[in-house]
This record gives sequence, C-alpha cells and structure tokens, in this order.
Amino acid sequence: MVTTIKVDEDSGFSIQNLPFGVFSTKDLTPRVCTRLGDKVIDLSYLESMGYFNKMFGDSSHIFDRGSLNKFMEKGYDTWKRFRFKLQNLLDPSSSSSILSNSEIVSRTFFEMGRVTLHLPFEVGEFTDFYASKYHATNVGTIIRGAENALQENWVHVPIAYHGRASSVVLSGRNIKRPKGQIRPQGVDLPLFSPSKFLDYEFEMGVVIGSGNNLGEPIKIGEAYKHIFGYVILNDWSARDIQGWEYKPLGPFTAKNFATSISPWVVTTFALEPFSVPCDLQDPQPLPYLQEQERRLYNIDLEVYLKTEMLSKEEKISHSNFRYLYWTPNQMITHHTITGCNLRTGDICGTGTISGPNPINRSCLLELTWRGKDPITLSNGEERKSLQDGDTVILRANAKNKATKIGFGEVRTKILPPDEN
Repeated sequence: MVTTIKVDEDSGFSIQNLPFGVFSTKDLTPRVCTRLGDKVIDLSYLESMGYFNKMFGDSSHIFDRGSLNKFMEKGYDTWKRFRFKLQNLLDPSSSSSILSNSEIVSRTFFEMGRVTLHLPFEVGEFTDFYASKYHATNVGTIIRGAENALQENWVHVPIAYHGRASSVVLSGRNIKRPKGQIRPQGVDLPLFSPSKFLDYEFEMGVVIGSGNNLGEPIKIGEAYKHIFGYVILNDWSARDIQGWEYKPLGPFTAKNFATSISPWVVTTFALEPFSVPCDLQDPQPLPYLQEQERRLYNIDLEVYLKTEMLSKEEKISHSNFRYLYWTPNQMITHHTITGCNLRTGDICGTGTISGPNPINRSCLLELTWRGKDPITLSNGEERKSLQDGDTVILRANAKNKATKIGFGEVRTKILPPDEN
C-alpha cells in the first residue's frame, strides 16, 4: 500500500505504521493525531467532517481532546476497524481517499516541525516488570554472585513492582539528578546526597487499551485484546539510593522521580508482521500462564549517549524485544489473576530488555558491571554512570525486507540537582 504523500523509506512512519499521538500548534489546542512520514494528521478535524460517523456517531468527540483514552477504551474490534478505515482514507487508490481533496489535506496535514507533541494518553497506573532473564541474571550475579543470580521464584512468576504514574513524562523533558539517602561502601550510617549512580533502563511500555472488571482476571488467550500498543520507556534509576532503600519492599524513591516515554503509540496491528516465535520456558509455568503459541516482536532497541564534550551522539548498546522471557500476555494475565482491574491508560513496563551478549546490556549497571568496567567513548571520556549534562537517547525500530515500523525516540538530558 502506497500513498501520494512522500514518505522516506527509512522513516519508519509509512502507511503500514500509523501510530497515535497528541499534538497542538500555536492555533490549535491539543488533539489526537496519527503520523505519516514527516506529517502529523489531525484526526479531530477528520472526525468533525464526518469521516468517522458510522463508527462513533456524529457527536462522539473521540479525537477532539488531549488524550487517546476515549479511543483506547473502545476496544480491540474498534481499533482494528478504525485502522482499516484510516488506511483507506490515506490510500490514493481507494475510492474513499482524502488525498485528492486539497482543502482537507491543507486543514489536516501538518509538518512535524510546526507542531508540539504531548503525552499521548492519561496514565492511570504504572507497573514495572522484571521480564528479561538476561537482565535478571546479570543483576543477580552482580549483587549476589553467579551461584545465586536468580531468585527461586523468578522462573515461575512474572515479578513486578507498582511504580508512580504521576511522574511519567514525555521524551524531551529533561530531568534533574535526584537526591536521597545513600550509604557508600565502607560507611556505617547513611547520608543525604545527590545520586552518584544515575542510570537509564531501556524498556518497552505495554499500553493498556481496554481494562477488566474488578474480580474478573484476564485469561492468557484473551490478554492480547487488551493491549492497545507499545511505547519506548526509560525507567530512570538512582542505583545508590535503590541499593540502600530496596530491602525488604523493593524500589521506591530511587525510581519515582521520572519515567520517560515516547510520544507515539505503535499499535499491535502495525507490529503483526514482526511477530516471531520465542524460546520455550523451562520450567513450564503454571497452567494459567501457559500460552498456546509463545510469540514476541522482532524490535531493535538502541541506546545512544551524547555528552557535553562529544560532537555527536554515540551508540553504546543494542538489544531486541524478542529477548524477553515473560511475554506481555503473561504479564497482563498474572497482573490480573487476583482479580486486580487494569484500566485504560495503564502502562506495564517490561523491565530492562537485555540480551545474551555484553553489547546487549540495556543499562549502565550491566554494561559497566556496576562500574568495574567503564565504557569508553570516542573522545576518551569514560562513564560508569550518567553525569550532569549527558543526554540519553533510546530508539526502537522493527524492520523486515518490506517495511520499517518506527517508534521515534526518548531523548532526555540530565540536569544538575537543586542546590537546596
């Protein structure tokens, strides 16, 4: 499927993608959009012109609002029908194409450079999983030694903690180095200090579209219908604060200061061509977590670092979504097995997605082996942890011979802590 809108073949935002976001301009309030190449397409205007009346009604106002939540709560079947409708509107060979109507195009299409992107949906809750066996093994080895790397429950149950939804922010929002209690090695009592080991974690965010009723768990074969799409997610971590406070209840202030996500939500339909089989689980999980067919997506994940001394960003690691041990379906099913109700706009982070090789380690804790093996940049700078002025860029793309599906990026600069 092609359109007359020029789309660079390497852009990742062809008609096969059509992700969802929220934008505004100096003249327009925030409203829902999609993206085609370097153009943002105002779905609220198309809605006002009646293009979606048969789907939503003539006064539904699904897209004339600053979040995707109203659309996401409509459910799997509606998302699928709408995608088909949208592709037809943007296909020049379709009888319902809008591309021949110059007035509609001029009112609907905006250059990326002219718009401001916003958080695409109202975040209800944030749950962060620990679903990469490679990551869990590496971290466990660093902390407890190779003989006790994985806790005994890890291969039986998807581990997670409840994070803080209020501090989920958009790519481009800089963050200040957090302060908290730390206890340096060899010191008996804790002290209050800016974090000296600030780290990123490359995850993907599973965006919940339609939820479940309280007391009604989501079955493993139905979990996929509750996933609206995916975003890139950076789970910022203050490792030294975390090391002091996490016993016995796990992460708290070391994680709650910020979680960054990308502005575009890529739908599960766009990712279907990149579905691949994943490794069998050993031991086999309990029946409620057993999938008829275990599959993940072949999505490349790349981490870049730009320091104030570097002339350009440098790639420091790459991994792949397919390296997860627990699938998003298993995460959702286990999350709700007690009857917990997920809601529209909830995010389930996958946890750091690391792979089998050192270059696949998706956080500095692993990449530098807790600082024992610093990374060296092309200008000779070394990093054991992030420094003030560093910019971290996370990018994700799914590729095959036919097309490329892009997620955009999460770009964040580290600012010095407040003086007080």
